[in-house]
Amino acid sequence: MYLGIDLGTSSVKAVVVDDEGLVQDEASVPLHVQRPGVGMSEQSPNDWWVAVEDAVSQLEGWSRGVRAIGLSGQMHGAVLTNKDGKPLRNAILWNDVRADKECAELEERVDVRGITGNAAMAGFTAPKLAWVRSNEPENFAATAKVLLPKDFVRFCMTGAFASEMSDASGTLWLDVNNRCWSEEMLEATGMTLSHMPELFEGSDVTAVLSAEVARRWNMNRVPVVGGAGDQAAGAVGAGAVDEGKALVSIGTSGVIFIPDRKHLPNPARGVHAFCHALPDRWHRMAVILSAASALTWVAQITRAESEAALIDEIEASEAKAGRIYFLPYLSGERTPHNDVSATGTFVGLSHATDRAELGYAVLEGVAFALRDCQQALAEVGASPESMDVIGGGAQSMYWGKLIADALATPLTYRRDAQFGPALGAARLAILGNTGRAVSSVCSPPPFDYTIQPDPAKVDLMTERYETFRALYRDLKERFASLR
Repeated sequence: MYLGIDLGTSSVKAVVVDDEGLVQDEASVPLHVQRPGVGMSEQSPNDWWVAVEDAVSQLEGWSRGVRAIGLSGQMHGAVLTNKDGKPLRNAILWNDVRADKECAELEERVDVRGITGNAAMAGFTAPKLAWVRSNEPENFAATAKVLLPKDFVRFCMTGAFASEMSDASGTLWLDVNNRCWSEEMLEATGMTLSHMPELFEGSDVTAVLSAEVARRWNMNRVPVVGGAGDQAAGAVGAGAVDEGKALVSIGTSGVIFIPDRKHLPNPARGVHAFCHALPDRWHRMAVILSAASALTWVAQITRAESEAALIDEIEASEAKAGRIYFLPYLSGERTPHNDVSATGTFVGLSHATDRAELGYAVLEGVAFALRDCQQALAEVGASPESMDVIGGGAQSMYWGKLIADALATPLTYRRDAQFGPALGAARLAILGNTGRAVSSVCSPPPFDYTIQPDPAKVDLMTERYETFRALYRDLKERFASLR
């Protein structure tokens, strides 16, 4: 058996898989985000560890059979620790946009795009440290190590300061093409190599479970592999590890993911070009910051029973495209705008607008934002004929039909799609422990069904998408004054 642990933004998920990578059991523990100011998003690293231990305890019946552990996690978060690995403050998360000014300063000071293949974005880790240096000098001076979220969990499990290429790519400190830390990028934010964890590939063994944690978890002192950032881990779980595959992830954020055999950057359009979780592989991904989180938000403010109940209500009411549009920029936006000032916006409301119509507009707005991602990738020659779907949003066939129509692309659903990154982390543990060939472990899971775009709706969605794009252009200059 193998254990995969995924530290998400809204929950910790853990799965146990057998030698063939089939899920045998799962556990989930919710997490909560703190928002101490406008555009700010934080979590306590200690809360992550409590949630991880809770999730693993729910799988205790399998614990003695676990042979290796893989980790996945939300990317870009900044965990500042002292020399003993104790957090100095809350972690600043991936959807925190406070470091926008620091991004501009970094791009002026150093050739960020030439070194990393990526534009400086407020959600990345390096600008966050520049912000801490300017605004919290005591914490900056006390920082001995900077860890990514899953790598803080690794430290709690093993006592090792380690990371891997896919997650490290999102720090803006990695020379992504050469798969090593960039001393020039580190120096630009007042960091040195000593502040960084040791780098591994995702299937490499980084350490073993500490004796104390092994005792509490009723496990042997099993190896812990590098793992991956959540999107790369999700791709491993879906079998998207080689060219010709494509993936759309509908989680807290939304992502279109394209594996590559070389580094193919396109920073001008907000496309991320990162290392994949396996050696000699890279990937491109286009990212929107609010996907399922936008659905959660509208369900909460309209007092729907749950996100699933709201989707059922939308479907039952036969809500459809009309006057209302929604720009899903609740945390600003990355691809293609790289605009931290963009805000969530409804257009077209009236006295007659009801909850189902608001919910439909949110689902459609997220679908259109994913089409923005699709367009940005197409500009650099990435135009997949179909995509596999993973993430919590993958459980809604209704939303899947909307997205397929918006993208004019078939969406394939596979078994265990909802486990996404946790499943990928477990597969990386299998690779690290057995040395098996990637192709034998990371094939696509069994096929469930495909949603084909409805030709009768594609033209309407294209017409509405053009209005969606125009609304952003019309409002762009106003957004900064609304934050």
